Amino acid sequence: MKAIKLTKPCSADELNPVLVPCPKLKKGYVLIKVKAFGVNESEVTSRKGESSADFSYPRILGIEGVGIIKEVNPNSLFKVGQKVATMMGGMGRAIDGSYAEYMMVKEENVIPLQTDLPWDVIGAMPEMLQTAYGSLTEGLQVRSGDTLLIRGGSSTVGLMAIVVGKMLGARVVATTRQNKKIAELNFYGADEVVIDDSMIAATISRIVPEGFDKALELVGVTTLFQDMDFLRDNGLLCFTGALAGKWTIENFSPFLIPKGKYLTSYDGGTNDLPAKVFNKVLAQVASGEVKVPIAKVYHGLEEVGQAQENLESGKYLGKHVVVLD
Repeated sequence: MKAIKLTKPCSADELNPVLVPCPKLKKGYVLIKVKAFGVNESEVTSRKGESSADFSYPRILGIEGVGIIKEVNPNSLFKVGQKVATMMGGMGRAIDGSYAEYMMVKEENVIPLQTDLPWDVIGAMPEMLQTAYGSLTEGLQVRSGDTLLIRGGSSTVGLMAIVVGKMLGARVVATTRQNKKIAELNFYGADEVVIDDSMIAATISRIVPEGFDKALELVGVTTLFQDMDFLRDNGLLCFTGALAGKWTIENFSPFLIPKGKYLTSYDGGTNDLPAKVFNKVLAQVASGEVKVPIAKVYHGLEEVGQAQENLESGKYLGKHVVVLD
């Protein structure tokens, strides 16, 4: 099969498909014919050789993918020809991932799909939906009527968190650093959009004077404590992402967390996105109720390098998706 298999750090224009053996099915796994996959920041990090210790070379990249079951073991829960999605579970890091014509995945990390949507739309969703849904339900326990801040709203997870937040019945306020992105965030459902500049505290105080019930942190630790100030008493903040690139706090003390406010984090997996939820969202996409943020669609493994370049550029809003014909 063809795959993007790395043996060392490289540039995006070196992401060329090579011929490698097709995975041989193991017990507890299914073999999936890949139809599409999203391109993610973590894969760019891995390509550059900057990932954490759970990543190793040689490796086929790709932390998420969608496709059709090609081969199963006896007594499998899945059937050949079934549409499925998968994400995380070590894919593209500890085990080979989705930048390939076929991928072998543990059954426990596979979600059955019931949809006739095109593959580019389905392929855009697994990782960003799982992260957004898990952050808001497992991390923040968002309820109808909550006021929710999404710090970093123009990221792919941020955009999907807006969609999921509205589905859960929250009033959603999202931030962006660029005025030109305000209309897009409103398009995906944000009730208010706040420019993330030196005046953000004053703006937040004006539009949500009572403070937020919940806040999702996607920018990183650089804005973490400011977001705590935006919470009401007993408010909850979930740290999920670090768009600014800083994940850790030097000389951290628990006493930095304000009294009566709560800090948690989210780093979940496939099991945090029930199949019924994924399929419900797919049905809402098909009916036009929910919009999927797609930046650009690419065709074939030969265009993976361009997809990563465009992702790194930061010029596009939404998900970069590669479709395999």
